[in-house]
Amino acid sequence: MAFIQLDRHKLQHNYNYLNTLFKSRNIEWGVVSKVLCGNIPFIKELIALGVKEIHDSRISNLKIVKTLQPDIQTVYIKPPAQRSIRRIVKYADVSFNTEIDTIKMLSEEAGRQKKIHKIIVMIEMGDLREGVMGEDLIEFYGTILHLPNIEIAGIGTNLNCLSGVMPTQDKLIQLSLYKQLIEAKFNISIQWVSGGTSVAIPLILKNARPMAVNHFRIGEALFFANDLFTGKLIKGMESDVFKLYAEVIEITEKPDTPTGELGENVAGHTFEVSDNQDLSQSSLRAILDVGLLDMQPQYLEPDDPNITIVDASSDMLVMDITHSTANYKIGDLISFKMRYMGALYLLNSNYIEKVVA
Repeated sequence: MAFIQLDRHKLQHNYNYLNTLFKSRNIEWGVVSKVLCGNIPFIKELIALGVKEIHDSRISNLKIVKTLQPDIQTVYIKPPAQRSIRRIVKYADVSFNTEIDTIKMLSEEAGRQKKIHKIIVMIEMGDLREGVMGEDLIEFYGTILHLPNIEIAGIGTNLNCLSGVMPTQDKLIQLSLYKQLIEAKFNISIQWVSGGTSVAIPLILKNARPMAVNHFRIGEALFFANDLFTGKLIKGMESDVFKLYAEVIEITEKPDTPTGELGENVAGHTFEVSDNQDLSQSSLRAILDVGLLDMQPQYLEPDDPNITIVDASSDMLVMDITHSTANYKIGDLISFKMRYMGALYLLNSNYIEKVVA
């Protein structure tokens, strides 16, 4: 059975790196746990780090966090669905919001539950996902400012997740100006200016973020050490907190070109044979016990640099091991690094075992 392994020591190393980085700059931060897909042993490892604030986009995952450690501040990081209001108030201390009617429903439900529910007002700044338009912000803020059982904990923005708009210094300065505008208009003080996700870390490392931006939500950098500006790794961090291990279930020398009438495969792809293709070529192929039901091969990178992914079907992954110096045999495990989306697929699969090392 294929399994994904979390290295607790590398996770601890990355957490310490980020915590030191943020503390030295007087920045508050929370860990985005959604890649863990509610896996209880992995969430326990996260809690054991000393995390004070956990963000997720699934209420069921926040429920698990609250069950394991009620004192952790939980943050629901997308605009609430109105049918989920009761559970959001119950399990999320904070939620990200963009709709007045939804906030009014949160206010009413928080009253019923005898709670104060905190909200972050998300502002649209070019990535075209969630967010109140800038020209509507003052009116929006004034409408919700005095709702009972609601505390506006701050403002925030989301960049890069949909359209790829990067959180440049200019973007974060603009977010800071929204803070000044609101504070001046309503004579209030805004606690959080949440400047985004892991993609903003390069700005922080360069000391290029405006001082008013004092909060970030970090997931990908913690688990994968990615510098999303350069595509490289953040120096001093570990990139392989997660590893996928899949077992070899067949090794056979096979032709590189299929024979017979060709149609679409299960993924909707058709193999194309060029006129000048050498039909006599073959390769040593290994089949692994993981497939498209569990992962997407484009997000996997074999640790062995001399093997390549050929393709995958629903339950099997085919590798070309012709040029490997390893003497693979049936029953061996082949390990892979993963990109963020690769881990998300695998951790969401009920057919992949999850282990801690």
